[in-house]
Amino acid sequence: MSDKIYITVTGTQHYLGNDFLKKDVKLRLIKEPDNAHDREAIRVEMEGLGKIGYVANSTFTVLGECFSAGRLYDRIGSRAVARVKHVLPKGVICAVRQKDLLWQPPQSREENDEVSF
Repeated sequence: MSDKIYITVTGTQHYLGNDFLKKDVKLRLIKEPDNAHDREAIRVEMEGLGKIGYVANSTFTVLGECFSAGRLYDRIGSRAVARVKHVLPKGVICAVRQKDLLWQPPQSREENDEVSF
């Protein structure tokens, strides 16, 4: 099991597209608690460009086993950083920076040396 948390960036077509996004580009994730459409909205920005999309929060837009904005929301502070891993036609897959996570997923039994009963 990977300890990385991946997200899908969606909605880029409503802003600047995603042709400029390449592997390892750094993106800022910023919570929008006052968003009228989604209380768990997380805006995605790129330095020098501003808003480029949002962290996907729908079963129709979250790709693969990525975290939705709702699953990620309580695991980060008001801001976090993610790096682009894959640019796909239906979204951009990014890894959230580990040091920005407030909560780490538990290790699987195979990875854990001690098992308590």
